[in-house]
Amino acid sequence: MIDDVKRALAVMAHPDDVDFSAAGTIATWTDAGVEVTYLMVTDGDAGGFDEDVPRSEMAPLRRAEQVAAATCVGVTDVRFLGYPDGQVEPTLGLRRDIARVIRQVRPDRVVIPSPERNYQRLAPGHPDHRAVGSAALDAVYPDARNPYAFPELRAEGHEAWTVREVWISGGPALDHFVDITGVFNRKLAALRAHASQTAHHDDLEGMLRGWLGATARRGGLGDDRLAEAFQIVPAA
Repeated sequence: MIDDVKRALAVMAHPDDVDFSAAGTIATWTDAGVEVTYLMVTDGDAGGFDEDVPRSEMAPLRRAEQVAAATCVGVTDVRFLGYPDGQVEPTLGLRRDIARVIRQVRPDRVVIPSPERNYQRLAPGHPDHRAVGSAALDAVYPDARNPYAFPELRAEGHEAWTVREVWISGGPALDHFVDITGVFNRKLAALRAHASQTAHHDDLEGMLRGWLGATARRGGLGDDRLAEAFQIVPAA
């Protein structure tokens, strides 16, 4: 794991994905002075549980929720690509769009969802998650670093950039556990900001403590700790 990180980029499929998977970890980074940018591939327009909210209002609502959630963990740069929720595929166009943001932000570290299906729990393997994970990995290597990939990006003024490290949230081969016990309340606040997605939970805090406590025990951090888990992939 590199320890001289100045900038990080989280590339996720939907608003709230980063908060469920990595908001606690990101809070520890921003506290340490790391500049973090969020890139959401979709606006989450197919989400929500309140049928009284018109579909036309869901995308702007979820954008606003993500911006509010980001501030809870010290992130102010939140970007959206506007792909249709539920229809994301790892196309060349998506790779180019992610590579463009990598070249703009020039991060040392990129956080992504797993490109692989989880056969123990279906939800983490949502097709959009897998598509974004796959496209983001390809954008990191080789697209963003290759000056001859997507020449239109150089024409736009975005020179090649080499990411040094990728953190895959949730695996597939977990090898790094981040103790987020001290920043748990900020992660909880971020998720509560996604009211369209979380307000229906009777005990959101209890659910999170159960998940994160199990993760901490899996990582050997102890019974009284809360943790998020990743697989770290060297990319330089």
